[in-house]
Amino acid sequence: MDVSLAEAREAASALRRRVREGFDPVAERRKARKIVPNFEAATRTCHETLREGWNGGHHAKWLASFERHLFPKIGKKPVDQVDSACVVEALAPIWLEIPETARRILQRISVVLDFAHVKGWVPGEVSLRSVRKGLPRQNDKRGHMEAMPYADVPALMQKLAVAAPTTGRDALRFTIYNAVRSNETRFAVWTEFDLDKGIWTIPGERMKARETHIVPLSAPAVALLRKRWNERTSDTGLVFSHNGEKPISDVTMTKLLRDDGIAGITVHGFRSSFTDWAAERTRFPKEVTDKALAHKLPNKVEAAYRRTDFFDKRRSLMARWAEYLDRTETQNGKGSDATATASDPTALRVAAA
Repeated sequence: MDVSLAEAREAASALRRRVREGFDPVAERRKARKIVPNFEAATRTCHETLREGWNGGHHAKWLASFERHLFPKIGKKPVDQVDSACVVEALAPIWLEIPETARRILQRISVVLDFAHVKGWVPGEVSLRSVRKGLPRQNDKRGHMEAMPYADVPALMQKLAVAAPTTGRDALRFTIYNAVRSNETRFAVWTEFDLDKGIWTIPGERMKARETHIVPLSAPAVALLRKRWNERTSDTGLVFSHNGEKPISDVTMTKLLRDDGIAGITVHGFRSSFTDWAAERTRFPKEVTDKALAHKLPNKVEAAYRRTDFFDKRRSLMARWAEYLDRTETQNGKGSDATATASDPTALRVAAA
């Protein structure tokens, strides 16, 4: 459009007045050109910026939760358009199914939006306090994990063993064999294992108690690992992964239980199944079972003086657990492990030693 000389002079004069009043035309042009990333891009930038300050595998779990539950729903949405309403919609499917994970994801979304505000992508601070009001009340009891009765676990293991092999099924079987936490399985890498000696060394940064935990592997657990080793994509990557780089999600093993019609039971609960079995069907001392579960002694004085890790006894205990898990239904009906222990002098000496 043509502009007269007089109009041009008037516009220039007006601009000079605005500059004297503090207007910055260069900054305004930069602001106008600023591209607001979508939620996924903003999240990945936030993750890359902050991850150096996080411990152990936290950064991998942090990003994996977004990839699994959020990016498919709101990943393409501009980050400045992510509000409480769309967060409620994204979290609704998992809010009651995996409540603890859902709560953590909600906290992580807040971190991303705060980061986006600092970067200038979101003009004002975004509060997600109203999100919980748009979701049903969670009735889960923290710290309480529903467990399968130990008598039912061998039948489940048989089903998993004869079903079509998948990474998830292998991971679930391995987790139950070793009575470990699911994340200890999900983020296990090949360099942690000595298959010839049957030892799994989990570094402290991956343990809840932040202390290195050495797991004696039973023969079936080693056999499962050797099978996966023959199918590996990397000598140093993740053991339970499709490509050695990306871990299976935190709900993969739980979904296997749900698909089999097992409602309410959690993967973590198999640690309780193991504890009940050890208490009722063996004569191993409670201290050995606690050490197998990597539980810390509540009494600090006792913990300071008890230096042993009961490794040899734990190896016997985990071998017995694996033997119990691999029994058929017919074998399980022929007698208890307590009876077997009492009639086996060698096992009794090991348990009482």
